[in-house]
Amino acid sequence: MGEFKVHRVRFFNYVPSGIRCVAYNNQSNRLAVSRTDGTVEIYNLSANYFQEKFFPGHESRATEALCWAKGQRLFSAGLNGEIIEYDLQALDIKYSMDAFGGPIWSMAASPSGSQLLVGCEDGSVKLFQINPDKIQFERNFDRQKSRILSLSWHPSGTHIAAGSIDYISVFDIKSGSAVHKMLVDRQYMGVSKRKCIIWGVAFLSDGTVISVDSAGKVQFWDSATGTLVKTHLVANADVQSIAVSDQEDSFVVGTAEGTVFHFQLVSVTSNSSEKQWVRTKPFQHHTHDVRTVAHSPTALISGGTDTHLVIRPLMEKVEVKNYDAALRKITFPHRRLISCSKKRQLLLFQFSHHLDLWRLGSTVATESPFYPGMTLEEKIYTNNLSLKRKNLREISCSRKAWGYPSTLQRCRSFTAAQNKGTVESMCLLAVSPDGNWLAASGTSAGVHVYSVKRLKLHCTVPAYNFPVTALAIAPKTNNLVIAHSDQQIFEYSIPDKQYTEWSRAIQKQGFHHHWLQRDTPITHIGFHPKRPAHILLHDAYMFCIIDKSLPLPNDKTLLYNPLPPTNESDVIRRRTAHAFKISKKYKPLLFMDLLDEGTLVAVERPLDDIIAQLPPPIKKKKFGT
Repeated sequence: MGEFKVHRVRFFNYVPSGIRCVAYNNQSNRLAVSRTDGTVEIYNLSANYFQEKFFPGHESRATEALCWAKGQRLFSAGLNGEIIEYDLQALDIKYSMDAFGGPIWSMAASPSGSQLLVGCEDGSVKLFQINPDKIQFERNFDRQKSRILSLSWHPSGTHIAAGSIDYISVFDIKSGSAVHKMLVDRQYMGVSKRKCIIWGVAFLSDGTVISVDSAGKVQFWDSATGTLVKTHLVANADVQSIAVSDQEDSFVVGTAEGTVFHFQLVSVTSNSSEKQWVRTKPFQHHTHDVRTVAHSPTALISGGTDTHLVIRPLMEKVEVKNYDAALRKITFPHRRLISCSKKRQLLLFQFSHHLDLWRLGSTVATESPFYPGMTLEEKIYTNNLSLKRKNLREISCSRKAWGYPSTLQRCRSFTAAQNKGTVESMCLLAVSPDGNWLAASGTSAGVHVYSVKRLKLHCTVPAYNFPVTALAIAPKTNNLVIAHSDQQIFEYSIPDKQYTEWSRAIQKQGFHHHWLQRDTPITHIGFHPKRPAHILLHDAYMFCIIDKSLPLPNDKTLLYNPLPPTNESDVIRRRTAHAFKISKKYKPLLFMDLLDEGTLVAVERPLDDIIAQLPPPIKKKKFGT
């Protein structure tokens, strides 16, 4: 593949926001994630955990609760006292309304999905009816003395449990009255604390209420009598979150120490029908507080201050013991935050509140990203410009712009009417180098190609089951290259309105199994200016050049092939060579592209640099200290 001069950039000071809430939707197998800056992300767990949608944050929205309701409707609430419903097609806020109870700390949809509860700062629990177009206030429950920090419906929909400070209340839905109030012991490691905060509650079908609190306890209550049944002390700090499986045979809790505990309902003896809750192995995949957890049928999901979304498969629930059984730790957005002006040697960095424009320095030594051992000397890079936003909204998209036709307005995305009359937001855009074609991918898996000159739809790429993660149009040929979340790659000829011969050949043979088992999506596609057979692409942990002139690797071939020994003949070199040349030297890799035929720019964001900028975690006493 040759050697390149490499600009290795590590001064993109990007720090993701911490995760505040997660909500799992069992019907669509999707996960909603809200962050501390108000951003909401939607992950499609059936599409290899791809982040298929996101809603930019806003400084006035501090999300504290997130839930799904009937009809795949998503709601959030927060400290500004408003309830928000999201439009998942247009990727915008559908509406917001004030609950008139002060800051909202908790929210839960009824088992039927037709009602919504919110717990407020003033001690009120408010019930809303979910109508087709909007929610409507129905009534208040008996007001409590302190804020309502957690809520859970009984599966029958007749009662709810509400966690507050020092006590748990059980309400009757019909009357709105509290039928039981269960006081929580303030004792923590033998010392009485001033307050005990009930961070989470879960109401089970048999009437058991499970609570987690600031005293590090997981407790089981009998809601019929209002009495404590059992206590598990699991942490020396707050237990901040809880989630129960649909079968109610398993639940997960997260602590301020960064630990996740899994509890399972098991038989007391092998021949006994009596069962009890047993704490199984703890998991330490976080460095900071685990603020929120979710329980899918096959995985435990957690997130918190360290910004990582961790998905740990339940091995006994996973049918295929390979790709589906892999632990995932998602840190970076599945979209580009960096743009490059190749001619002017400029990099544009997108932050939530501002944009930074940097001019690249020059390199004096060569380095091959595929063959280790070469050195690189770099000169100083220059920060040319910093642009700040003008309002409270977060920046959602930035890119290089040039002379558009006067009839077009610059935009981050646009909407298109579909056959069923619905409107779909276009999330990914790609313009051909000659400016004649625009390819757009929406919230579904389809890709549409438009003629810029005629302002008209030219063709639609055949639908595929997995969403698009990246797309680009090659110079000269105007071939559209599309990457999907299942790691499949297609090449589609825009002039001919059909797949290319190379694309048909690779689909017939199939990709290497190691390529398909990668767990991070391709986020950028590029092309070599002098070698039309070369496709460049990368994800967060690898950079790849595909040479379409070489044979495809099969499953018996090494995909990540090292450099052959220098004493091998050219015949052996040609025999072992295949189309995929992959480098894992740069990671985490947020951007990589060719500046010219011999120069690469790589932007990395080491995870240690992110952790160093986070608040310090809770100190733990180690053995012997």
